[in-house]
Amino acid sequence: MNYSQKMLRDDALKGKTIVVTGGGSGLGKAMTKYFLELGALVVITSRNLEKLKTTAKELEAETGGRCLPLQCDVRHYDQVEAMHKQVIDQFETVDILLNNAAGNFISPTERLSSNAFDTIIDIVLKGTKNCTLVFGKHWIDTKQKNTTVLNIVTTYAWTGSGYVVPSASAKAGVLAMTRSLAVEWAKYGMRFNAIAPGPFPTKGAWDRLLPGNLKDKFDMAKKVPLKRVGEHQELANLAAYLVSDFSSYVNGEVITIDGGEWLKGAGEFNLLEDIPQEMWDQLEQLIRAKKNKS
Repeated sequence: MNYSQKMLRDDALKGKTIVVTGGGSGLGKAMTKYFLELGALVVITSRNLEKLKTTAKELEAETGGRCLPLQCDVRHYDQVEAMHKQVIDQFETVDILLNNAAGNFISPTERLSSNAFDTIIDIVLKGTKNCTLVFGKHWIDTKQKNTTVLNIVTTYAWTGSGYVVPSASAKAGVLAMTRSLAVEWAKYGMRFNAIAPGPFPTKGAWDRLLPGNLKDKFDMAKKVPLKRVGEHQELANLAAYLVSDFSSYVNGEVITIDGGEWLKGAGEFNLLEDIPQEMWDQLEQLIRAKKNKS
């Protein structure tokens, strides 16, 4: 079976303007590409403007769509407000917000500094809050209906997981926000949903999380009942459906797409219990070295 086939008809998102945070690479880039193929105007944001420009140029050439790169650090409310103003100035309206920006450290919690913990909370939870408030308040003030917020969470948002405690804590907060606002802001014509992906390896993120030969030692596919990891188009198909009008009666849901992984063993990174202390030292050095190069 070809898991990379596209699901929706070509005009499914025509007339929609979508903002994707963390859209310059990885899963954000994959979802952005499919949104463009379906006729949407897409704005991608992150801190790295050069990467965004490269991605936007590449995706426009591949899809023939319009992709606007805007620099924004979602941790800062004023930057989110400035980004939102640029979007409105360019496109007049925005219909969909995809909160995809994230960060993660794989580490025993006792080895994390307070600042490291805060970094993940600020990007994932505070960043989602900042974007949701800026866009949501604008939609309320302008009385714009049929708007959607889609949040990317993770299955350990409800199970928890060792060795990724800041991420688990932040994603749990995002999930609670999703469900809470799905009820509170439905009266304003907004829908809130979330996707909880299992293993969808991306070179950048997975190289940072599991550098060197650790990806081979801890093969995520072995934890999945279907014995494979996800294809990016599979996630893009689901995201496109959830932001499209075809899902207009879906509100307050979190949809898991992980091949049954979390049902088989809660806590995606709990298997790291097998890493000896000396390997954690080596792992930390590898992650620092990779971070300094990027």
